[in-house]
Amino acid sequence: MKVAFLGLGNMGLPMALNLIKAGHQVHGFDLVQSQLDAFKAGGGIPVQSATEAAKDADVIISMLPASRHVEALYLGDAGLLATANPKALLIDCSTISPKVSQAVAAAAKIKGFAMIDAPVSGGTAGAQAGTLTFMVGGDASALECARPLLEKMGKNIFHAGASGSGQTVKVCNNMLLGIQMLGTSEALRLGIANGMDPKVLSDIMSKSSGRNWALELYNPCPGVMESAPSSKGYAGGFGVDLMLKDLGLATENAGDLEASVPLGELSRKLYEAHSKAGNGQLDFSSVFNLKAD
Repeated sequence: MKVAFLGLGNMGLPMALNLIKAGHQVHGFDLVQSQLDAFKAGGGIPVQSATEAAKDADVIISMLPASRHVEALYLGDAGLLATANPKALLIDCSTISPKVSQAVAAAAKIKGFAMIDAPVSGGTAGAQAGTLTFMVGGDASALECARPLLEKMGKNIFHAGASGSGQTVKVCNNMLLGIQMLGTSEALRLGIANGMDPKVLSDIMSKSSGRNWALELYNPCPGVMESAPSSKGYAGGFGVDLMLKDLGLATENAGDLEASVPLGELSRKLYEAHSKAGNGQLDFSSVFNLKAD
């Protein structure tokens, strides 16, 4: 199966490499030459444009930073919906606005393409290990066509519903994660201020009603969990600016629907302050060090 993979960043590159390891021919494109070089070293076929990558592809997978990039890739006279083979299956793994995802899927349908939105959870470690969770929106038949590829990149594949549903699940999940990390950080800080050993405190809370993913698997306090970004200077992982983007998507979506998300909005403001303080490229668990007014 010939696959076009567009967007070979921290998530896209290891996902594409897993497809190559599974025996697929993968043509890839990215704006960053070093990512193309790494892709080539892993057995991929680098090309000079998205249009070239998508030429004669059976499946086109995109993993891009934001809604505007997805719109630019697929829509317009020079977009893939106007230049690619309509028989190609489109899989957008970017995390973008549900509204934009629905609009692109609708445009794809008019052009005769089958398309699913399939944002992921699991971070760079999950992308490398091929254990990502895919949250899929679109027709069930299109998902079944995509499933053999998704299974090479992920461990859990969920059909959320119609087009845009995958994006809805993703923004809800990441809003909850952002809130959860802030609450976990505050609780640990309070315990430390009272003289508690953060590891002892974490162990007790993880067996109590305050247990959560951030506390148990991604502890934000340095030294508590050797494998967590917090113990590595908050390097790698999921960046503050990426969390800020996703919280912005969640609050924007809530505004469109007149849904109340006061904690989501407060979390967005706190991550924004943390980013403006120069921490945008650090892992999002670095909000442990946020000094809020």
